[in-house]
Amino acid sequence: DIIKIKAGDIAGKDHLIFRDKKTNKEHRLPINRHLRKELTEYIENLKFDKDDYIIPSQKGINRPLSRSQAYYVLNATAAACGVNEPIGTHTMRKTFGYWHYRQHRDVALLQQIFGHSSPSITLRYIGINDDIIEKSLEDFYI
Repeated sequence: DIIKIKAGDIAGKDHLIFRDKKTNKEHRLPINRHLRKELTEYIENLKFDKDDYIIPSQKGINRPLSRSQAYYVLNATAAACGVNEPIGTHTMRKTFGYWHYRQHRDVALLQQIFGHSSPSITLRYIGINDDIIEKSLEDFYI
């Protein structure tokens, strides 16, 4: 979803609004002050116009990075950081979900953010079910 964002979609805005490709639902996500600061510096330093994609392709003028190229960049970056397993765009989404849940412990909120139909789907998606089961059995005895 983020590869299609243009500078004008976020510059000076408090929220990012986009349509989910899979469900066609509109999502409105807040841009917190930390992210806003980083995005503003990024846009200003690279001198983006409002119609420029913020993650541009090197092929052609003002084209977004392709999904396959995004996957390649993520994996090359992960390998450079010593991560030797495949990293995809959903890896970032799931990682966000995992750490959001660990910080806030609110599966209903995370379910809404992801647009899932049930809390169990959200917990399974972010890998928390295994952690919960393991922790619950750690000191369990009768």
